[in-house]
Amino acid sequence: MKNKKTKSSTNSRRSFIKKGAAASSIFIVPRHVLGGVGYLAPSDKLNLAAIGAGGKGASDIANASVNGRENVVALCDVDFGGSAKKSVERFPKAKLYADYREMLDKEKGIDAVTISTPDHVHGPAASYAMNRGVHVYVQKPMTHNIREARMLTQMARDKKIVTQMGNQGGSNPLLGMVQKWIDDDAIGAVSKVQIWTNRPVWPQGGAMPEPNPSLKPDSLNWDLWLGPAPEKPYTPNLHPFSWRGWWDYGTGALGDVGCHLIDIPFRTLGLKYPTDAECSVGSVYSQMWNADYHPEGCPASSFITLHFGATEKSKSPIEMTWSDGGIRPAHPEIIPANNDIGGPGSNNGVLIIGEKGIISTNINDSSPLTPKLYLNDGTTEFGPETEPNDEPEYGHQRLWVDACKAGFGSKEHKGLTSSFDYAGPMTETVLMGNLAIRSYLLRKEDSKGKMDFYARKKLLWDGENMRITNLEEANQYVGRTYRKGWEL
Repeated sequence: MKNKKTKSSTNSRRSFIKKGAAASSIFIVPRHVLGGVGYLAPSDKLNLAAIGAGGKGASDIANASVNGRENVVALCDVDFGGSAKKSVERFPKAKLYADYREMLDKEKGIDAVTISTPDHVHGPAASYAMNRGVHVYVQKPMTHNIREARMLTQMARDKKIVTQMGNQGGSNPLLGMVQKWIDDDAIGAVSKVQIWTNRPVWPQGGAMPEPNPSLKPDSLNWDLWLGPAPEKPYTPNLHPFSWRGWWDYGTGALGDVGCHLIDIPFRTLGLKYPTDAECSVGSVYSQMWNADYHPEGCPASSFITLHFGATEKSKSPIEMTWSDGGIRPAHPEIIPANNDIGGPGSNNGVLIIGEKGIISTNINDSSPLTPKLYLNDGTTEFGPETEPNDEPEYGHQRLWVDACKAGFGSKEHKGLTSSFDYAGPMTETVLMGNLAIRSYLLRKEDSKGKMDFYARKKLLWDGENMRITNLEEANQYVGRTYRKGWEL
């Protein structure tokens, strides 16, 4: 890692300082002594690279560069013929790679990377970088499955890696308004949280498209795009965006916005691992009496219930419900009928329901959070409808870069809103919903030749040991099987 000092070099520098101090009352203290291991002086430039340089990756690496304040030395993408071209134009001196493993092995001077790939590559790419001492910024969801989230959380601690997940709304200052209402006990004991979204807004719930290698763009390295997923011929309508609806690559509506929406109550209420999960999914009938069955993909809509034990900030157990596919909860009586719940059009939102009132917020990405407090006695308090953002995405990437310079354990590092110490458990909660969905679709033929959906029950979760305790078959979704060469 750049600027890491050996014990002998540290001792020699200390000896030099000691001798210099004897001769003069003025001397320069080395930067690693000032800031600890891994410290870079603010004037030094961080060497950054991007794994996934198009789409969201283009804004992630651009924001991390802080308007050219930092060096972007390398870009990795499996298709530089697509939207990644913008990053190439922005950073013309950066070396280009298709395989992040090759980039990280060859470019020894990389200090930190942004990872903005499809979900299934997040864990393997982050692990590969962290094992080489490289700090990581990973798009939400932090990983594709629960096992990966737990592994990377521990790896960051063990290897002293500065981390941040890309749920940028976690750095929104207006979250402090919601936190104050909770801390001041404005709505009393919280018993229920309701969360909803209009996602998916991409094709989901139908059959997987048929492979057609003749349609593969010449610029796309399909094998590297597959990464840890099973080998298969090029399949259209997956790259660059609609992969979200297929379990081999994506994590559905939950993975897309769960880390923005669930983040709000998880953070402000100080939640930990859920104790159970239960779900139902919407059925699609292409023929009478026989529901379509596509377990390889996420459903068109789902409803999930999670329960949490009491915490320091939530003194009683809490029930959290999630609904997607445009299904939203009923309009609470204390919120005027003509007022939106959540965000504009009530398309996405969070309701935190207490004994004395309700907190309503929008999705926590870069949309206006619009926090609103409604109390049973008629009292209301609203946050601003528009937000003055001084820098892109509330400085979420820039804050991570500053923490990389300051070093692991610094106040800048501890001040990050979505380091893996927080983002790991929160991501596990998001992915718990997907474990419930995939278990809900499990079936087997019974003695009468009919399909028995035997897993449609409440799943009891041992969070510390990452296990469903009352249905062994559900535990296959805690992790995944990796293609050879891509293991985590």
